[in-house]
Formats: sequence, C-alpha cells, structure tokens
Amino acid sequence: MQIKRFILILFLLFGFCSQWAWALLPIQHWQTSSGARVYFVENHDLPMLDISLEFAAGSGMDIPSKSGCANLVRHLLSLGAGGLSEDQITTALADVGAQLHSHFDRDRAGIALRTLSSEREHKQALDILARIIQYPEFPQDVLAREKARIILSIKESSTKPDYIVERELMKMLYGNHPYGLNDVGEVDTVNLLQREDLLTFYRSYYVAKNAVIAIIGDVSRIGAEAIAEFLTMNLSSNQQAIAIPTVQTPTAEVKKIAHPATQSHIQLAYPGLRRGDPDYFPLLVGNHILGGGGFISRLMEEVRQQRGLAYSVHSFFSPYKEQGPFQIGLQTKKEQSEEALVLTQKVLKDFVSGGPTEEELVAAKQNIIGGFPLRIDSNSKILSFLSLIGFYKLPLTYLTDYLIAVEAVTTEQIRQAFQRRIKPDGMVTVVVGAAE
Repeated sequence: MQIKRFILILFLLFGFCSQWAWALLPIQHWQTSSGARVYFVENHDLPMLDISLEFAAGSGMDIPSKSGCANLVRHLLSLGAGGLSEDQITTALADVGAQLHSHFDRDRAGIALRTLSSEREHKQALDILARIIQYPEFPQDVLAREKARIILSIKESSTKPDYIVERELMKMLYGNHPYGLNDVGEVDTVNLLQREDLLTFYRSYYVAKNAVIAIIGDVSRIGAEAIAEFLTMNLSSNQQAIAIPTVQTPTAEVKKIAHPATQSHIQLAYPGLRRGDPDYFPLLVGNHILGGGGFISRLMEEVRQQRGLAYSVHSFFSPYKEQGPFQIGLQTKKEQSEEALVLTQKVLKDFVSGGPTEEELVAAKQNIIGGFPLRIDSNSKILSFLSLIGFYKLPLTYLTDYLIAVEAVTTEQIRQAFQRRIKPDGMVTVVVGAAE
C-alpha cells in the first residue's frame, strides 16, 4: 500500500527526526518531445490510473471584451471532439467506467481522467481524452446552448447577495487587472462570443509548452512516458504562456449596496501572495489562527462567540501566479452590520500589529499537521498536488517539506509577514444589504 506507507513513514520521520524527512513520495519529472512538463508517481496499490492535463488558460488570460471565453473553451472541450459527439464521448467513457473532471481558476484550466488500468479500459479512456485535448470541435449548436445556459445562470446569480458582494469586491480589488474579470464572463461578453473566438483562444493557450501533465497510478515509467507523448503529440509546440500583469495596490474603499436580503453580506480584501512566495507558510499558519481555523480562530471567537454578531466568519488566501486575494467574509443581521464590520476590522488590525500568541501558534500547528494526512490519502488528491507542483514549478519535495515548514513557523515570522503583506487600512470592503 504505497500511499499509506508514504503517509506513515512521513509522520514517523517528522515526529522523531524531521531534519531527515525527504521526498519519500518518488515524484518523477520529465518533458515530452513537444515540451509539456510531466509529473509522475508510480503506485500499484489499486488497478487505477489518474491523469490530468492543465494549461495556463484560466480566466486571467481573458480580455474584458471577451470575458468568459476561457471558461467556455474549457467547458466545451468534452462536448464534441475528434469526430465524436458529446453523447458518444459520454457513452464511450461510461462503457469502460472512466470519469472526467475539469478544473478552472484564474491561472489554470484543465481536465482530469480516472480510469481502470486494465488494457482495454485505459486505452479507450485515453483515446477519448486525447481527442478532447487535441481535437475539440466546439460545435455551433452546443456553443449556442451553453452560452444561453451561462447567460441565464449569470442573470439569476446577479440578484443574489453573495454573488453581488464577490463581483464588486474583485472589481474594487483588481480594477483593470484580468484577475478582476468574472471567470464565467458577463451577459454582454458571453452573448457576443463566436466559435472563432473559442478556436483562437484554444490555439493560443492549449499548446504543449503551456501544458502540465500529472499521472499517478498503476503504470510503469515507460507506460507513463507513452501516455504523455500520446496525449500531447498533436498539440502545437510554438507558443508559451503569456505573462500575467503585476497586481497594483488598490485604493481603500467601503462600498455599501442596498439589497432586500434579511442579512448583510460583508467581504474585505487585499492583494495577498503569489505561489512560491517566501512568506507563504507564515501567512498560511497565521491565517489559520486569524480566520481559517474554524471555531479556534480569533475572528470566530471575537465576532461570533463573544459578540454573537455572525454565525460564521472566515479568512483565506488564494495564491496565484500573481497576488491572489486575501479575503475576510461574514454575514450578519442588517442592524448589526456596522458593528460587525468595525469589530472585524479591529480584530484584523490587532492581529497584524501584535501577531499571534504562542498558545495560538501551537494549536494551529497541531491542527494543520494533524489534518494533513486527509489531504494526501488518495491518488486523486495527490494528483491535484502533482498538478499544483508542476504548474507553479514548486519543489518536488513540496509534500514532505510542507510539514517541516509549518512546524518551523514562529510567532514573530507571522507578525512580520502580515505586516509586510496586509495593510488593514488599505482593504477594499463591500457590504451588500447594508442597514438603511
């Protein structure tokens, strides 16, 4: 049981001699002949194979006039490709018990396959995946149908306070930066998208040098190499990812929007951190103490437990190639919205200026380290980490370094990291359903 053995040995080494913890999960790495980066873990515990292909083709590659194009391209990949209709693709995958999943965010767009490793099953599933990645057709009738569905979804969502607060927050935080665009687009931009727009986007960003392949499961290194070549052999190798612009510091502002909802939805944000940032682990542990640790967090203690101003309050970092958002969110009764916002701002300021206590730090480390096995206890979860490591070019030892880095964080490192990165007086804030 290779994965279970890895988890057990990792924690034994971490517990007794952390300085000797090394890359016990043997991640193998190479490039295909066309330039795609491959990350592979051989694991014969189960007769299963998990594969993902991700491209630097997230919503951050959109332009304002064609917002939503990146999402439509990713969505339509599996709805007609390589001479097969969407029904034929679905039937062929079901015939061998294979499953497809997709991933999409500001940086990445991709698709993952889970299949049995037996010859007939995995060959048929891989053939379908190769068609989807290399020969998408973007059928006109399917495009029209999906555009209508997305537009309807945007219209329905635009009346809901959680959607409104998130959209306004990102606009204020990022301004004209592509991270501020709606990942699914706007009604007007989606309505104007044509098949040629999707083809142009696909040809520009779904290229071999823009691809990261992750493979884990019941296959040899030779077999994994053959799979990676098969899936990318007909992708263009002439272009690479376009750099995402640097995020600018926003202008501090509080925006209040009337809404008939019974509760106020409040969100605060500031540019956070990039993947691979040297402050990543102090901010990770610090945020767990501030608002990411559930009932043990300061925000939960002060805003809910002590004052009863919200059922739930949370904070989180979303790191990307460029600075992803640091956000704080809560909901409260309209008549309490101002009090809840002022208290939330005070808790943040106090934390940034003074940092956590040693007691808080110990509890956070125990919580993060104790929960880590659940994040790597299956092939599919490790596949996600392989994709992450590959896309952001993190160290191959990332999974074993993770616990050591968390354990090494000090209260002073957290305080200094938050003071460098987060300016409480510079936050942008949106209150939807503010008290009149």
